[in-house]
Amino acid sequence: MPHEAEKARDGEAAGRQDDPLVILRERLYTAVVSDVLDRQGLLEQAMSARIRPLEPRMRLVGRAHTVLTADIYQRPQNPYEKEISSVDSLKPGDVMVAATNGSERTCLWGELLSTAARARGAAGALIDGHTRDVARILEMGFPLFCTGFRPVDSSSRSIVVDYDCPVLCGGVMVHPGDVIFADIDGVVVIPRDRLEETVRAALEKVEAENSSRKMLEEGYLLRDVYDRFGVL
Repeated sequence: MPHEAEKARDGEAAGRQDDPLVILRERLYTAVVSDVLDRQGLLEQAMSARIRPLEPRMRLVGRAHTVLTADIYQRPQNPYEKEISSVDSLKPGDVMVAATNGSERTCLWGELLSTAARARGAAGALIDGHTRDVARILEMGFPLFCTGFRPVDSSSRSIVVDYDCPVLCGGVMVHPGDVIFADIDGVVVIPRDRLEETVRAALEKVEAENSSRKMLEEGYLLRDVYDRFGVL
């Protein structure tokens, strides 16, 4: 008989495979999740196309830890106070989701914040704004999505005004605990109370797409394939 410790490990592995976040990471992609959210009537869950991964193979899955910043025009006495607190309060599996109100002036994120976030167990960061130290972040392999690169510091340009609050990021309202799922196609936000049904429906759609692809490769007409499976 297997040792009890082996049984426990097998049980843990099975549990991980059933975890919706693991399924998102290992078996799904943003386009199919976006389609499923559309079917639920959630048509505004895909973020702006301006938010891109640092590297095409980067994927991001985790629960949103939200941050809100605002531009400033005079350096405050303690410019990093809430910024530091927001990073130090990250939990394992969190995604730092920073809304900058579309700022083109500041650069919130960089190598040291990436290092601190990774040490806290964060899954990555999503910045609706600029980042810097890109070469070092790429060397780290830390998953990061942002709108662009700029070498400037934030201390005289923006300040974190709140965190763990609802934010409008990339055109999508994100609440703390919502699930962020991002890949080369973009970013989708799954409301925390819709996660399990969304993942289940996405798996069903992937199966239908796989069957459709097989028939199309065999030469069937798209009309016939669509009529059978109802997916494109």
